[in-house]
Amino acid sequence: MASEQPPMRPTREPRVTLDDLVEVLLNKGAVLHLDLIVAVADIPLIGVSVRAAIAGMETMLEYGMMRNWDEATREWAERSAVPRVLGLREDESVVRRMSGGHLLTGGVYHGWRPGTVYLTDQRLIVLRGEPREVLWQTDLDAVRDVRLKPEETVGGEERLRLEVALADGRREMLSAREPEALHDLLTRSLAGSLGPSLPPGAPEEEPPLADGHLWYEEPRRSGPMWRGGRARLTADRLTWKSPVDGRPALVLATAELAEVSRAPGYGPAGEGSVLLLRTVGGDEYRLSADDPAAWARRFESAGRLTAPA
Repeated sequence: MASEQPPMRPTREPRVTLDDLVEVLLNKGAVLHLDLIVAVADIPLIGVSVRAAIAGMETMLEYGMMRNWDEATREWAERSAVPRVLGLREDESVVRRMSGGHLLTGGVYHGWRPGTVYLTDQRLIVLRGEPREVLWQTDLDAVRDVRLKPEETVGGEERLRLEVALADGRREMLSAREPEALHDLLTRSLAGSLGPSLPPGAPEEEPPLADGHLWYEEPRRSGPMWRGGRARLTADRLTWKSPVDGRPALVLATAELAEVSRAPGYGPAGEGSVLLLRTVGGDEYRLSADDPAAWARRFESAGRLTAPA
């Protein structure tokens, strides 16, 4: 006959501290099974049956506990941190926010209006703090191009601004605390990297008209600088990315191109290697190629543009 187990009694371990207990609960957790009967004069009055799990949230989620609560709480926290005036759509989420502003050019007033720039997976928004008001916004589908442009301030300091070209021909100027970071995120969105990834085995895009090495004269705060990287030209767009960058530094819709010409002088690939790309809005981009004539013909075959010799 098995011997009856003695009742468990609380013990005290003087070397164990509260920090030790918290560490165990957070890293591993504890499961409590407690049956308690409160009696008076041997008459049971109250019964308590407790089955409880105490652990850190990471442990809880690892074992599939409180997952619905965690997802609902995170969604609520994310949306509560975003001003209601933004009017986020049901399937819209904020990618990045930073202080910035919008240049108002229409009407009587002409000048910068400070606020906060919000980039979502669907829109680009500039929000004023007080009173809360959306100063400017656009759907990302309406953005055709974005580029960094240096601007000299009243005090003589040069700052980078973002010029956003829209499908209706308008060009809007934005300021941002981190213009390079915002530019990178926007070019990623134009290239489709913020959207859902393609399933395994799906074609990447339409086949490229050209794919190879080019130098790009990238605008910088200290002045333009030539960088080597890989260019990919399709019927719809040109993208250029340096091998040390995580995302394209240049995304340009071919529909915006008006002319591709050979620029005189030297480039990284030698004399006469520079290609000058002009857009319908008057912007210019400079690329350098080992075979500039071949790249000029490829640009010409991309659509409605001329390629002077």
